[in-house]
Amino acid sequence: MDNKGLRGLMKGALRLIYPPQCIGCDAPVAEEGALCPTCWAAAEFIAGLCCTRCAAPLPGGGPEEHEDIGLLVCDDCLRVSRPWNRGRAALVYRGTGRKLALMLKHGDRLDLAPPLGDWVARAAGPLVRRDMLVMPVPLHLRRLAKRKYNQAALLSQRVAQVHGLEHLPHALRRLRHTPMQDHGTFAQRFANLHDAIAVHRRVAGRIQGRAVLLVDDVMASGATLAAAATALRDAGSGPVSVVVLARAVKDT
Repeated sequence: MDNKGLRGLMKGALRLIYPPQCIGCDAPVAEEGALCPTCWAAAEFIAGLCCTRCAAPLPGGGPEEHEDIGLLVCDDCLRVSRPWNRGRAALVYRGTGRKLALMLKHGDRLDLAPPLGDWVARAAGPLVRRDMLVMPVPLHLRRLAKRKYNQAALLSQRVAQVHGLEHLPHALRRLRHTPMQDHGTFAQRFANLHDAIAVHRRVAGRIQGRAVLLVDDVMASGATLAAAATALRDAGSGPVSVVVLARAVKDT
């Protein structure tokens, strides 16, 4: 038996002893990376109509019911200029979506990156272009030293792998340590990130005219993604698109 066959046998034996568990809780599931019925019911996947700029769900049917999808934008995107072209998200940031995002970000659950990254990659499908660059929103070195990893980079790596695109995990850098974006008004969040992100000089030549897919874990106001997209455009990139694991929405 070759090494591949042996690994498969060992994996099968481990599953008999430790059956797959829901990625959102400890309930047993049929396969790795799956959700149990309870967590699935609380997961709001964005599969229907959504804003083509920020991915916020919109009322109405599926995209196939609308001919001019390119003009569908939410109220926020009508008021706020977005420095990126298109955006997508896998989940709404509440219920299971919020729980998983926080587990990945603050719970040291690096094992969640592959299945969650697959969801992000699926959401990014309509945005993908040939020869596109994939990169994450960066963490400041101080926060990276404390957290030990950049959750956005884990997701972007998976997205690049799934779509066979070039991954530049260190293309962007934080110029200063900014407060967390959990609180503050819409305007304060944008002011907080103004000129806080830049393109690394060593990759500036590689992004010239290239389409870029920016990846992050959560989008709320969009201020962080806006700062990153602005830095890319100022450095000479081509069109920028964004994709996130979860999109925060206003309570209705």
